[in-house]
Amino acid sequence: MDVDNPPHYTQGPIHCIDAMVSAFGKDEVSAFCRLNAFKYVWRSTTHIAGSEQNLRKAMWYMNKSIELDQPSR
Repeated sequence: MDVDNPPHYTQGPIHCIDAMVSAFGKDEVSAFCRLNAFKYVWRSTTHIAGSEQNLRKAMWYMNKSIELDQPSR
């Protein structure tokens, strides 16, 4: 599974995470990303999808949080 761009997280050209930023703001979505990363690490040893996929998802969310925390240019 492609954890960087799964098709079920888009509607047309809009990614769900981008719609979330538009609706809730960067700070709220950054916090959501950190919490989601925690969830994926937590379940990484027990989930049917396996450790690697869950840890890759956790890394994606942590990287997105870092990206959102960067000052706007």
